[in-house]
Amino acid sequence: MFVLATVYRPPGHHTDFIKEFADFTSELVLAADKVLIVGDFNIHVDNEKDALGSAFIDILNSIGVRQHVSGPTHCRNHTLDLILSHGIDVDGVEIIQPSDDISDHYLVLCKLHIAKTVNSTSCYKYGRTITSTTKDCFVSNLPDVSQFLSISKTSEQLDDVTETMDSLFSSILNTVAPLRLRKVKEKSLTPWCNEHTRTLKRAARKMERSWRKTKLEVFRIAWRESNLSYRKALKTAKSDYFSSLLEENKHNPRYLFNKVAKLTKNKASTSVDISQHHSSNDFMNYFTSKVDTIRDKIVTMQPSATVSHQTVHYRSPEEQFHSFSTIGEEELYKLVKSSKPTTCMLDPIPSKLLKEVLPEVIDPLLTIINSSLLLGYVPKSFKLAVIKPLIKKPQLDPKELVNYRPISNLPFLSKILEKVVSSQLYSFLEKNGICEDFQSGFRPYQSTETALLRVTNDLLLSSDRGCISLLVLLDLSAAFDTIDHTILLHRLEHFVGINGSALAWFKSYLYDRHQFVAVNEEVSYRSQVQYGVPQGSVLGPLLFTLYMLPLGDIIRKHGVSFHCYADDTQLYISSRPGETYKFEKLTECIVDIKNWMTSNFLLLNSEKTEVLIIGPNSSACNDLERCLSLDGCSLNSSSSVRNLGVLFDSNLSLESHVSSICKTAFFHLKNISKLRPMLSMSNAEMLIHAFMTSRLDYCNALLGGCSARLVNKLQLVQNAAARVLTRTRKYDHISPVLSTLHWLPIKHRIDF
Repeated sequence: MFVLATVYRPPGHHTDFIKEFADFTSELVLAADKVLIVGDFNIHVDNEKDALGSAFIDILNSIGVRQHVSGPTHCRNHTLDLILSHGIDVDGVEIIQPSDDISDHYLVLCKLHIAKTVNSTSCYKYGRTITSTTKDCFVSNLPDVSQFLSISKTSEQLDDVTETMDSLFSSILNTVAPLRLRKVKEKSLTPWCNEHTRTLKRAARKMERSWRKTKLEVFRIAWRESNLSYRKALKTAKSDYFSSLLEENKHNPRYLFNKVAKLTKNKASTSVDISQHHSSNDFMNYFTSKVDTIRDKIVTMQPSATVSHQTVHYRSPEEQFHSFSTIGEEELYKLVKSSKPTTCMLDPIPSKLLKEVLPEVIDPLLTIINSSLLLGYVPKSFKLAVIKPLIKKPQLDPKELVNYRPISNLPFLSKILEKVVSSQLYSFLEKNGICEDFQSGFRPYQSTETALLRVTNDLLLSSDRGCISLLVLLDLSAAFDTIDHTILLHRLEHFVGINGSALAWFKSYLYDRHQFVAVNEEVSYRSQVQYGVPQGSVLGPLLFTLYMLPLGDIIRKHGVSFHCYADDTQLYISSRPGETYKFEKLTECIVDIKNWMTSNFLLLNSEKTEVLIIGPNSSACNDLERCLSLDGCSLNSSSSVRNLGVLFDSNLSLESHVSSICKTAFFHLKNISKLRPMLSMSNAEMLIHAFMTSRLDYCNALLGGCSARLVNKLQLVQNAAARVLTRTRKYDHISPVLSTLHWLPIKHRIDF
């Protein structure tokens, strides 16, 4: 739906205009796909110091509305006549000055571009039909599994047993649910239609034809009644469809996001057809050469051919980790049942089916996992990964390989084995205090919010003392993919204290790994993984943090504060305006970090490393920005930086962050509002919490004590969500509605 609105605001100071316009615009963008607002606003948006103009532009940015007029539109050289758009591409804005006899305002012209709907195409894909009887058929075809119940004594036996079991499961699945080539067509977006609704629709059309042919009143009445029955049945079918869809995927927001985007005909879905642009071998060549290029670049940067494995002194723990403990049937059952049913194309049977038949096959699975733990060996089939290229952002060009990132997908059972190892390893690390104190990644009771709270608190305390602070966000190039296996094993043995069969297990886990790319039913050649830890694995993030253990001591040596989350490292230091020479410590620290990373095959990306100067707008800050450098490379200070999903600005006001939240929230709320007539109250509330409340709550502890103006912008989002959910009219008071829903207002939600 396209909506054109014209606005005239009389000159003068109107205190209620901003609030009224915010409510009006938020209602408008939720009700229509494409919105164009034009008119004489009598607001000096060209004057950055104008309070009303700044507040007006702030509201537009929060709701996701763009303002396109940049030149003077009035005889006194002010920009008063505006063109605002949402969901429409506007360009070619032209301002024409008419005769003074006609008007003191200028004529503003523009071009509108409205995208055409692209028809979907059909294709053929292989697939299986898994029904409610598949489980029973699979179990009835299972032979005697006693051959799998003895612990393997050698690595060769373990490989044979694993491959035999996979082959057995695959052959049974091919018998009960064979692969078939099926025509897949993206039909009109009405997946809720069923045979009952189709029958009622045919009956209504039949009555319509009879009435148009005979013009008899009896057929007109029958047509109207049939139409009402059809619409009622269709509404019920839609509600039932969405109820089942949300219930099945309430813990999978990514799937829900893509599904809602498709059903609302929105282009924000992350799925992109890449088959026509590149083959699987093209992707495999690119991903492999990218890592090789980075490694070669690091080698040329190293001061000598010999790599120092241990550049800092790190005391090895007194207690050693020699071997893994075997697990019992109950522990394995809980692990499998609690894991997400993510199926890899290498799995012999879908993980969802595996969970259903688990009681019948748990004994051989337990034997394979315990054999791996005792032997210190990982089966070969567990070390093969499928890479699926994923475009980084939907708006990027799919023809450019550089716009894709490799996403590894591992067999389901290999992840279960990694979970067993990860649990025992982490217990050992916690018991011996080996983890870095200021590393919040992948640790219980720690998150991006706890990391940001500590950093923000330190920076605010420094600002209270009148200090200038520097925040540096280090960026690494493909950090997980360039890790050297020899150095990692050295770290595990001498820094962590792992030896014996446990160290042999990790050596087997890292070496002799292979991967291939799968793109639209096409697979590439297999490539051996010579470096890095597997992305998409359970152990990969934990191994990476252990690889980075010496970094903390290097930073402490320079007296610089820091906090890490996986490969994201934040450095910060504060000084009084007259003592900015102390910031030289930070430069020296970064040089040492860069040298250490180079010797450990990690590449610090100076171009993407960001710096934020936090402090008053003074000459000291300007001088600091000009002289700031990183090992000879100048660093451009930014007005705002994205730090673990939160936008930091130079005065820590979080204005940019709040505007970004509001814009994203209104985008999702608009999609939900289109589906609201089809949803029950509980289902609509589930979607709102999944897509909007989660964003309002993300790291909202940082908003404690922020200005009332920012809280009001977030409150506008919550009010709009409550109106969409309860279908409250825009002129009704919202406080009773929030109370009925038991939704705390934003300010109290932050405090809570």
